[in-house]
Amino acid sequence: MRKRVPLLLLPGMLCDARFWHAQMNALADICEPRVVSYGQADSIGAMAAGVLAGAPDNFAVAGHSMGGRIALEVCRRAPERVVKLALLCTDYRAPVSVAAGQAEAAERDQWLAVARARGMRGFAEYWLPEIVAPDRQKDAALVREIVEMMACQSTDALAAQTRAGLTRPDYTELLPEIACPTLICAGALDKFRPIGPHREMAAQIAGSELAIIQGSGHMVAMEQPDAVTRAIRNWLLS
Repeated sequence: MRKRVPLLLLPGMLCDARFWHAQMNALADICEPRVVSYGQADSIGAMAAGVLAGAPDNFAVAGHSMGGRIALEVCRRAPERVVKLALLCTDYRAPVSVAAGQAEAAERDQWLAVARARGMRGFAEYWLPEIVAPDRQKDAALVREIVEMMACQSTDALAAQTRAGLTRPDYTELLPEIACPTLICAGALDKFRPIGPHREMAAQIAGSELAIIQGSGHMVAMEQPDAVTRAIRNWLLS
């Protein structure tokens, strides 16, 4: 019988175990899934240190969005411990210019202003059109699940994760050094983290597989759970 590999699931900003709910249920026969939380850590490095401190000696890791950047940092710090890597709807770059960094900071300041004025539920409703594909926004149950998940977070958590995003490292030089089996998933309709950087990662990580999830925006594991589960199952069994 194949040994079940420990699988660390790293959520994106304002997400928790609910983001990975479908995969945790569907993949428990071949892995030991565990969702990691970041507490009030406000840097990618601190988040990665927390992941490693609680991780088994060897593990597979899948990260969504901000969680993908944390997974890359985990690989940089402890490549010998990571047996498989999955990166979902993420990016590997720091801001590409001073102007780009300033524009991103202004956008994130706007997020915080909305959250403080409307509460976290109001922020989730504000952000939802940016992170969910148009057709999936018509699914009332899905929308309710995403909003409820983010509404459970605090403005302090949003501020901490915003700081982490703004101070993120650049992983361009790390990509060619990644040697473990790697899955890269992009949402075909993801406006927030478009396909382009995923193709670049796939080109730089030897032997990696790029899976484009049709009909999905940024919240892939919730928007198209069956397709994401299939991709992750194939990766775990490869």
